[in-house]
Amino acid sequence: MATLWSETNPYLGAPKGDTDFARITDNVARVAEAAKPPMGWYIAFAIALTMLTGFGASLAWVSWTGIGAWGNMHPVAWGFPIVNFVFWVGIGHAGTLISAILFLLRQTWRTAINRFAEAMTIFAVICAGVFPGVHIGRPWMPYYMFPIPNQMNMWPQFRSPLEWDIFAVGTYFTISLLFWFMGMIPDFATLRDRATTTPRRLIYGIVAMGWRGSSRQWHRYERAYLLLAALATPLVLSVHSVVSFDFATSQAPGWHTTIFPPYFVAGAIFGGFAMVVTLAVPARQFFGLKRLIEIRHLELMNKVILATGMMVGYAYGMEFFIAWYSGNPYEVFVFVNRAFGPYAWAYWTMIACNVLIPQLHWFQKVRTNVWCTLAIGVVINVGMWFERFVIICTSMSRDFMPANWGYFVPSTIDYLTLGGSFGLFFTLFLLFCRFLPMVAIAEVKGAHRDAHANHGGHGGHDHSHAPETA
Repeated sequence: MATLWSETNPYLGAPKGDTDFARITDNVARVAEAAKPPMGWYIAFAIALTMLTGFGASLAWVSWTGIGAWGNMHPVAWGFPIVNFVFWVGIGHAGTLISAILFLLRQTWRTAINRFAEAMTIFAVICAGVFPGVHIGRPWMPYYMFPIPNQMNMWPQFRSPLEWDIFAVGTYFTISLLFWFMGMIPDFATLRDRATTTPRRLIYGIVAMGWRGSSRQWHRYERAYLLLAALATPLVLSVHSVVSFDFATSQAPGWHTTIFPPYFVAGAIFGGFAMVVTLAVPARQFFGLKRLIEIRHLELMNKVILATGMMVGYAYGMEFFIAWYSGNPYEVFVFVNRAFGPYAWAYWTMIACNVLIPQLHWFQKVRTNVWCTLAIGVVINVGMWFERFVIICTSMSRDFMPANWGYFVPSTIDYLTLGGSFGLFFTLFLLFCRFLPMVAIAEVKGAHRDAHANHGGHGGHDHSHAPETA
């Protein structure tokens, strides 16, 4: 049955047990080479493009009328835009973790999902970068953020974490983009050599940068890849720590705490892995990558989600302990207000999604069930968005003076920008699935049991089979 189905469905993987190097190449390359993607891709792309159109319209409206079009009000000056910014920056963390840190630790299971994670990082950071740019109120005057002379004698405040964000997120995006592109160079050469039309051969030839798979090229490539991995690893800790300083260096109750940097980093990895699972499960189903993205890969990611989820749950509890132990009545009030005040519905949604439901991963049947994995991943992403909402809105809505209290109500434009950011993300991701190799062909071959038989089949790239020609 598998053989007959593979003849009619070009996206189905190889029959079980037939996983030689040529078949690995075929399974991945046929998605980018097919004349038409599956009908599900067209439906998903149409939905994402519609949401992206709404995103552009809402941002244009905000730029034209001002940020008052959002629900931001006194005292909640940071509403959905900064919630979305922190959420998307966090989503981008799993890419660097899977690609760089697991590469340095020689975890070969990363090869099946690292390309998803790297692409997710790039697209998530793009989504994140939109919101601070619009939130400044005058996005056409960003040059005031740079240390250059101007007519108003204004200079950046380099002691502000808001300024640190520019450098931290910008550096993270640059290194991640280089890391992602460099990993695809051997695969671009494979697509170039298999191309049947001149435009495809020309385009893939340009991005392949003259790759021929010689031993000298592989030696230089692996050295550069290792160097980029070493440079990217500290960014996992630094970028979201800097984002957390936006809050931790303030005096607002609920924000002024030293637990924020590790708390934010653990939460970012937690939510990022959940997003990788959310993307990988549908892709392996619709594009026939079940032989490459196996159940054991999903199970290992679920174990990481379980571990980081417990760290996040511990941080939630420690926040209450720190507030009580400090003896500061304002801190105590803020955290009691989170759990039992007007935003209690958001707080308990966060607890249910991020602490309770992930505990199902203790059971192997749940960890190895594709649809349970997908459902829990979606739930965690919802919970991580609510976490940022709770942190930002509950702390700002009730501060030191009751006369300043208010209740944040998002506007229609808020909902459009939130949904539209997902439209931008999924539009980019679907285009990536259609035209670029979703799985790292060369790295999967390097981790295959038949590669480097004299080394036990572990580590390294298979120089003799990359690039693969049809």
